[in-house]
Order: sequence, then C-alpha cells, then structure tokens
Amino acid sequence: MDRRSFFKAAGAAVAAGSAACPAAARGNKELPPDAVGLLFDSTLCVGCKACVAACKEANGMPVEVSTADALWDTPLDISGKTLNVIKVYKNGTPEVKDREENGYAFSKKSCLHCVDPSCVSACPVKAMKKDEKTGVVSYNKDACIGCRYCVAACPFGVPRFTYDSATPVISKCQLCQHRWPEGKYAACAEVCPTGATLFGKVSDIKTEIARRKALKPGTPTQFPRGRLGGPDQSYEAPVAKYVDHVYGEKEVGGTQMMMLAGVSFDKLGYPALPETSFASQSETLQHTLYGGLVLPVAFLGALTWVAKRNVKPEDGEQGDSHGA
Repeated sequence: MDRRSFFKAAGAAVAAGSAACPAAARGNKELPPDAVGLLFDSTLCVGCKACVAACKEANGMPVEVSTADALWDTPLDISGKTLNVIKVYKNGTPEVKDREENGYAFSKKSCLHCVDPSCVSACPVKAMKKDEKTGVVSYNKDACIGCRYCVAACPFGVPRFTYDSATPVISKCQLCQHRWPEGKYAACAEVCPTGATLFGKVSDIKTEIARRKALKPGTPTQFPRGRLGGPDQSYEAPVAKYVDHVYGEKEVGGTQMMMLAGVSFDKLGYPALPETSFASQSETLQHTLYGGLVLPVAFLGALTWVAKRNVKPEDGEQGDSHGA
C-alpha cells in the first residue's frame, strides 16, 4: 500500500469518527465583571519612557543595553529582561505627531491580558492562569516546565523566554499584582505624566474610550492620570483625532489592555486579528478529535486496515499449518 492510500484511509476514518461523535464549538470566553486592565492612548504619549523605567524597578528587571556606550537601559523590544516598552513610528520627515505621512506616533508593547488567552489554553501544566475575578493573566514559574508553548501560541508575541539564564523562566507583564496589597497598581500607569497609560476596571476604561471618541477633535477636555476611579489627577488638553478603531476591543475575543491612536494600528505594529479567539478554535478542534477517543480509535482502525491489506493469503495459510 502506498503512502497516499494510507493517509486517505486514515482521513476517512477520522472523518467518520468525528461525524459519529461531534463536538460543539465553544465560542469566545466572557470578560469577568470586575476585570481590570489598561488604556493606552497613543495621542497622549510623549515617548518619555518613564513607564519602562518604573516597570523595571517594580518588577526587579535588569538593565538591557543595546547601544555602544552601555550607559543607559535601552531595550528595543520586550524580552526576558523587559516587560514593557515604548516604540516609535516615523514616516518621511517626522514633523507632526500622530500623522501617518511625514509624522510620528508612539506605541506601547506589553501583555494585553486577553479575555480568552491562547497562552493559558496552550500551557499543559497550568503555569499560565487567568484570574477568574480580575482577568489578569499570570505566570507561575514553579509550575512551568519550560515547554514554551505559550510563546508560540500568543498572537501578540508577548511571553518571552530567558535563554541566557541558567534557570530560565517566562517573562510577561502581570499588571503588578504583587503591588496591589499595598494599595498600589500597575507601575507604568502610576508614573505616566500625561495619562497615556491608565489603570482601572475594564468597564470604566470602555466608558472613558467612548467619552473621548464622542468629542470633536480639538475640543478641550479633562484627561485623568494614574488610576480611573482613584484620586483626581486630571488635566485639561484638546482631544486628538482618533482613527476609527479601538484596538483590543474585539481582537481574538477582546483584551483587557485597549488602545486609542491617531495613526492606524498596523503602522504602530499591532497585527490585524480575527474576532474569534485562537483558543476557542484550537480547543474545539482538540475536543472534536479526542472527545470519545475518536482520533486514537480512528488511527488504530486505519492501522488495522493497513495490516490486513498487506497480509498475503499464503502467509495466513502457512500460519494455520504451523498451528496444526
């Protein structure tokens, strides 16, 4: 029997088994009512990188040098040493902020804390977990086996592995949960001088996004800083002209870090993604193939069929005579 015939038979067996034991698609998971997250407004960011320094200090992350003089912490991207970074988009002669042609804009890269995270779905040992109340996606290094499935599964390329360490671990933003018992919150939002990064309940973040988008560009308005619902640190400034897209509102089932910008998000380095979460798709496929042992039974059935097909009649006759 040739290889094509074998796979054709195996495929037919799997299809028949799946039809006999179908699995319903589970759909995207829902956002917890008390979920918290971040709002990043690119039009308010001035590129000071205070959030990068504060994140390093709050999480005990080492310096990462990318310049020849080695005098400054200069990470180029998130890594095993950097959980949050500010990047810049530039076009032509970058004269005007938040303009695509001959302009520039800033973007923030860190964990988006997906509502239905692929990293959690892919982790075989539950080292990646999503908190049922806050929705924060956390990492437990003591449970991790170093398989790096989470690294491959994340559509945003967020979890990073410390390859240069003798005791490697996964690194990702966990919204500074360790600071919460002290009454503190995400360090990146706490130090942002313009309120470009805000911490708060996702429900409050969505309300603030709707308020800003409803204003006519150039209208003076109050911009909060630090934490939504916390002490008033707001200041007045004109609202920018936003692109008609809230990144994180629907991507892969939604994220708990949402973004506003004056430049299209593909220019800022954020990938275009479907509204259906990858976790729901992969889990539906797995349950279809393995539910009721469909795939193993189908595969063994295909092997049995191949074995019988390849047994010659004379082999069977010889076996009978030996038994006699």
